[in-house]
Amino acid sequence: MSSKKDICIVCAWRATCQKKFSISGKDLHCPDFVRDLTIKEEEKKPEEKKG
Repeated sequence: MSSKKDICIVCAWRATCQKKFSISGKDLHCPDFVRDLTIKEEEKKPEEKKG
């Protein structure tokens, strides 16, 4: 399962989108969604192993 989220706030078209935030439900899918590459993804830190 992918941890990436296709949400309006990280979409490259968010400034001009006419559908912005109008999609609802558990499985959000916008056919026009394109991730804005200028927004940096949060880096995951390696989990510490206990034991």
